[in-house]
Amino acid sequence: VQLQASGGGLVQAGGSLRLSCAASGRTISTYGMGWFRQAPGEEREFVAAINWPGGSTYYADSVKGRFTISRDNAKNTVYLEMNSLKPEDTAIYYCAARLTPAVVGATAPSKYNYWGQGTQVTVSS
Repeated sequence: VQLQASGGGLVQAGGSLRLSCAASGRTISTYGMGWFRQAPGEEREFVAAINWPGGSTYYADSVKGRFTISRDNAKNTVYLEMNSLKPEDTAIYYCAARLTPAVVGATAPSKYNYWGQGTQVTVSS
């Protein structure tokens, strides 16, 4: 499966962005999906995850209450709605898929099998 992330950009602090992750090559039905981010000089960190078919979501404490992950299985797409953005949210954002539908405890990059190319999010103060 190929994953294509899009929707990044430059936004002022307090603003919003909506990232999309479109899958191709095969359906992501039955796949658990996640979003990660990586700032310069930092390790890739977990942001959010959603199970299949989408009834359970999980978030990093740093984004809880501000970000929302969702999926549209008919469109083979996963979204990350980001509100109240902060300068510390600046990073390259990656979507990822894992071969199992559950995402409980799946906060490490090694838990995911497929990765998109990333989309840059820059939040100015």
